Amino acid sequence: MDQARTTISKIFNGEPHSYTRFNLTQNMEGDNSQVEMKLSSDMDEEVGGNGVGEHLNHNSNRKPYMAQKLGRTPKNLCFMAASTLLIFIIGYLIGYLVHRKKDVAPNCAASVLPFEKPAEHETGAAPLMDWDDVKKLFAQKLSPPKFEPVLSEFSTADHRAGSPGDESLGNKVLNRFKEYSMNSWTDEHFVKVQDPPASGYNKFVFKNGSEERLDGFLSYSGNGAVKGAVLYAHYGEESDFRMLRDKNINMSGRVMLVRAGRISFAEKVANAAKMSASAVLIYPDSADYTSDETTQFFGHVHLGSGDPYTPGFPSFNHTQFPPVQSSGLPKILAQTITARMATNILRQLGGQNVPEGWGVVTKLGDETDVITVEVNNVLTEKKITNVFGVIKGFVDSDRYVVIGAQRDAWGSGFAASTVGTSVLVELARSISDMVKNNGFKPRRSIVFASWSAGEYGSVGATEWLEGYLSSLSMKAFSYINLDGVVSGRNGFKVAASPLMYNLIEGALKEVNYPNQASLYSQFAKGNWEQNLLEPMKLDNAAYPFLAFSGIPSVSFRFTSGNPEYPYFGTMLDTREKLNAATSNQVPQLAETATRFAGHMVLRLVHDHLLRMDLMKYDKIIRNRVAQINREVLKIKKMHPQLLPKALTVKWLIMAHGSYSRASQSLARDIKNSDLEDIEMCRIINDRIMSVERNFLSPYMSPKESPFRHILLGSGPHTLKGLSNHLEALRADNPEADADLFRHQFALATWTIQGCANTIAGDIWSLDNEI
Repeated sequence: MDQARTTISKIFNGEPHSYTRFNLTQNMEGDNSQVEMKLSSDMDEEVGGNGVGEHLNHNSNRKPYMAQKLGRTPKNLCFMAASTLLIFIIGYLIGYLVHRKKDVAPNCAASVLPFEKPAEHETGAAPLMDWDDVKKLFAQKLSPPKFEPVLSEFSTADHRAGSPGDESLGNKVLNRFKEYSMNSWTDEHFVKVQDPPASGYNKFVFKNGSEERLDGFLSYSGNGAVKGAVLYAHYGEESDFRMLRDKNINMSGRVMLVRAGRISFAEKVANAAKMSASAVLIYPDSADYTSDETTQFFGHVHLGSGDPYTPGFPSFNHTQFPPVQSSGLPKILAQTITARMATNILRQLGGQNVPEGWGVVTKLGDETDVITVEVNNVLTEKKITNVFGVIKGFVDSDRYVVIGAQRDAWGSGFAASTVGTSVLVELARSISDMVKNNGFKPRRSIVFASWSAGEYGSVGATEWLEGYLSSLSMKAFSYINLDGVVSGRNGFKVAASPLMYNLIEGALKEVNYPNQASLYSQFAKGNWEQNLLEPMKLDNAAYPFLAFSGIPSVSFRFTSGNPEYPYFGTMLDTREKLNAATSNQVPQLAETATRFAGHMVLRLVHDHLLRMDLMKYDKIIRNRVAQINREVLKIKKMHPQLLPKALTVKWLIMAHGSYSRASQSLARDIKNSDLEDIEMCRIINDRIMSVERNFLSPYMSPKESPFRHILLGSGPHTLKGLSNHLEALRADNPEADADLFRHQFALATWTIQGCANTIAGDIWSLDNEI
C-alpha cells in the first residue's frame, strides 16, 4: 500500500501532500467487510471543515487542483492514464480479496445441540453431486443381507424403558455412531412412569364369578377399586357415546367395556371420563385382532405425550419444579383385559340392544351387570437416555433434519422397536460412508436419534423437544419417524404434514418395492393421497414433533392390510411373528423402508431449497373455513339467539386470503430465486420453516393444551374444534358455550393471519387488510 502511495505521489509532479488514501473499515457486527477507497489531498482537508461529499458538491470558479498543477503535455497525459490504471488494479484486487472473504465466511449461527464446532464449509451454493448420482450411490450402500446381523444385534427379549436392557441397547447405538465417525452424545432425563404392581395384581370380579388377575396394564391409570354396572361402548369413540346418550342411557358411574382399535387407549378413556364413567376395560376383539384370546395388552392412557408430571417443560430435575400434573392424566381407572375375559362378560350382558353396525355383540348391559375393578399400578421415577449422532452439513450446518426411532418395548418389541432401530443405524452407516468415502457433502445436517420410553407415550422424544423447544422450532426443519416401519407386506401407509406431500410423492415414485416396480406403482393406484395417506394419530411418535413443536413430520409403514399386525403392545411381538406377517421378507422390507426414509432425508439436505409445498395448507384452511361458515349460517338461520348478530366469518375468510396470497408470493420468490445466492436460499428456507410452527396457537398453554397446532392438533382451539363447537351449539348441547366459541374463533383467526404475516417476510411486505 505504501509503495502504491509513493508511486502515485511521484506521478503527480512529486507533490508529497497529494496522495491516495485507502480507508479499510470492518463492520464489527459480523456482516461482510466493506472497503471504502477515498482520494484526498491536503487541500481537501483545509476547505472550511467541509467533508469530501460537501467538497465535491461545492461551486467554485477556480480550476481543479489537479489541473492547476499539471499541464496537458503528452508525458503528463501518459502519467495520468498510468495512474488511473494503477488505481483501478489496486481497487480490483482489494474488492476480490473482500469478496473471497465473504464467500468463505463460516456460518456463526448458534446451536443448542452438541455439534457446535463448524464443519468444513462449502464455498459455493451449487451441490457437488448431482441428485441422480446421490440416489445411485445411496442404493449401492444397502442390501438385505446387511440387515441380518444388525437385526440380530439389536434384538433382545427385555428392554423396557429405563431397564439395564434398554441402557445396553443405547450403548450399542452410541458405539455404532462413534464407529461411523459421527459426532455423538446422550441426553438423560428423570421421568415418572407407572408400572404394574410390584406385588399383587390388577384384577376384576364380574357378578358372582371368580377373580380375574391381569398381567397386562395401562400406565397412568387412576388407582383404587370401583364397583359399577358394565356398559358396552363399541370402540369408545365420541360418536359411540353420543349414540348411547341418544338412547337415554345413564352413563354416570358405569364401567365401560370397549374394543381396542381406531383410536388410542388414552382417547377412549378420556371420552368415557366425559360421560362420568368410573372405569374403562379395553379388550382386543377377534374381528380386529387375530392374536390368541389369552393375549395380554400393554399401553398407556395419558392424553398427551412426554412425562405427565412435568407438562410443558423437560424432566431434567424434578426438584426444581413444584408438584404438577398434565391435564391429560385420567382420574378414572383403566385396564386391559383379554379377549376371552371380554367374551365371558359380553355373553352375560342384558339391557338394550346394541345400535346397528356394532358387530356381533347383542346387548349393551344393564344395572344388574355389576363388576368390581381394582388397579394398583405403582408410580416410579426412572432415568432414561436418548442417544444422538450427527452428520454435519457443509453450507447450513445449523439447520437439520431429525430422524428417530424408539428403542424400548414392553417385551421383545421386534416390530415396534428393533426394526426401526436397525433402519436408523443402517441409515447412519450408509450416509456417513457416502460423506467420508464418496465425496457427498450434504448442505444441511442430519441428526439421528434413538429414543427411550416410547411405549409410555413418546416420553424420551417429547422431553427432548421440551428441553430445546425454542431452538428446535427454528432450526429443525423436518422429523422422520421410523417406529413400526415394517408390520406386514401387503400395504403401505403414510401420515405426514401436508408440507411434505410432494417430497413423499417423489420418494414413492423413485423407490422400488422388493424385486418389483416403484412403491407408487405397487400401492398408490394412481392417487397416493387418497389410497395411502392416513391421519397422524395421537399415539404416533411423530405427532408431538408436528402438533407440539411445529416441525413438519412424516411417519410411514408397510402393513398387513386388514386386520393390522396384532402384536403391537404385547409380549408376542417377536421375530417369528413378524416373519409370519411378512412371508419371511423382513430384511427386504427393512431395506426398502431404509431407502424410502433415506430418499427423503437426502433430498432435504441436498437441494438448495427445501422441497415443501405451502399451497397444500391453503386448501385445508379453505375447506375448514367453508365448513365453519356453513355452520354459522345454519345457526343464524335456525337458532339466531345462540350467536350475536355482530358475529361474522368475514375476518376468518380474510385471514385465509392473506395466507393464500402470502404462500403464492413465497412460491413466486422460490421460482425466481438465484440458487447460487447462499444467503437468499437461507432466507427463503427460513420462511418455509416458519409455516408449521406459526400454526401453533400462541394463545394456548402447552401445559393445558400441548398440541397447539390449529389444523392438526387437538382441542377447542383448532379449526376442527370450532366446527364441533358450532355443531354442539346447534344441537343445544349443555356443554356448548357461545362466548367461549367467540373467544376461540377470534384467536384462531389471528393465528392464521400471524402465519401469513410470517410467510410474507419483511414487515413492509405484510398483508394488513384484516
